[in-house]
Amino acid sequence: MSIFSSLLGNAGAISKEKLEEKYHKLLIPSETIEAGFKLVRDTFIFTNKRLILVDIQGLTGKKTEYFSVTYKSISRFSVETAGSFDLDAELKIWISGEQHPSICKKFNTSVDIYEVQKILAAFVL
Repeated sequence: MSIFSSLLGNAGAISKEKLEEKYHKLLIPSETIEAGFKLVRDTFIFTNKRLILVDIQGLTGKKTEYFSVTYKSISRFSVETAGSFDLDAELKIWISGEQHPSICKKFNTSVDIYEVQKILAAFVL
């Protein structure tokens, strides 16, 4: 099921150690990774300072965009839990001044969406 979920673009959790090993160059000295999730090629990382979205682009995957969102710029967010027929949960994040969600991510059932919400709430509220 996890391979099927990955092919559909649903996110799965990644260990902090793997994230720190791969993305340590993005972090400032006082910044620590709290949690991270991976789509097929993209990754998003919750740190104690910001949310980092890693977007792998192109067919070869050599071009990468690193998009940082400070928690203070997040005006609201929502989570939608998985249902009986809908096997994924969804996270939507609105950036200040935007009418529609700027970030929408789907999570497979291996991710506790309540834990994701708790991490985001701890930094935004």
